Amino acid sequence: MFDHYINGTCYSLHGTENKGCVTLIHGLGLNTECWQWNLPELQKEFRVITYDLYGHGKSIAPPLEPNLSLFSQQLEELLDHLSIKETGIVGFSLGGMIARKFVQENPHRTKALAILNSPHKRSQLAQKEILNRVELARAEGPKATVEAALLRWFTDSYRKVNPVTMELVRSWVCANNSLNYHKIYKILADGVQEIISPSPPIRVPTIVVTGEEDFGNSPEMAQAIAAEIDGAKLHVLKG
Repeated sequence: MFDHYINGTCYSLHGTENKGCVTLIHGLGLNTECWQWNLPELQKEFRVITYDLYGHGKSIAPPLEPNLSLFSQQLEELLDHLSIKETGIVGFSLGGMIARKFVQENPHRTKALAILNSPHKRSQLAQKEILNRVELARAEGPKATVEAALLRWFTDSYRKVNPVTMELVRSWVCANNSLNYHKIYKILADGVQEIISPSPPIRVPTIVVTGEEDFGNSPEMAQAIAAEIDGAKLHVLKG
């Protein structure tokens, strides 16, 4: 894996050039390293692009006030740089939101879509809770919210037997710049309104995935996302 840069975006290419392209978009607070467990299989079948979102990993801070369109544009510029006309897109959480925004703005460049553990409209209580986390991140930085994130992302049993992985993921989140982190977190809280009932409609082959026990981005949210995309498949991972 080698890091490359275009306009402040750090990216890596995996697999061979003569295969179909898939682009992976990580979630809030993470970076391209989060795909390390998926890449060995994916690059057997695809040319895989991984990159750090603005304000994450080795990429620069957001050059403008961050919103979904800015992150969609970041992906568009990366694909232009690589002369890639169309790609499949896999997006986790915030990455799934960015993927949906990108498809709405660039439908001709998206071959297929996988939306992983990504939000839809929240209840008033859930919205209040995430806004409270945004404020906590603004006041105290990413360290103040990382432990709650680990509780949402991993089951109790997994955390107990995988302390090295927990420390690795914790280090990724805590490495984020406090000046930018809460601003991007706010997109996760408020940006959902931009991609509910997508217009124009999303008309690419789509699979929506979440975990049965994901109480942050629930099966009900995944079902709502899939219901808004013609022909979308829904898969809820048991246990």
